[in-house]
Amino acid sequence: MMLGSKEIIIIAIIVLVLFGSAAIPKFAKSLGLAKKEFEKGLKESEESDETSNSNDASSDNNNTSKDA
Repeated sequence: MMLGSKEIIIIAIIVLVLFGSAAIPKFAKSLGLAKKEFEKGLKESEESDETSNSNDASSDNNNTSKDA
């Protein structure tokens, strides 16, 4: 079920009435900041995974050279 332009306009009017025009920009700003923090956390997680994977690979190489 897709929302059409009429439904989106009605939802926007209801949100405007419920929260007021002053609260909507604050909400949008906090939503943007939350998205930015989420993406930052994902990036840090990927970097730490790559670092731990490269450390594991180098320690495996060291262990195999000692065994030989």
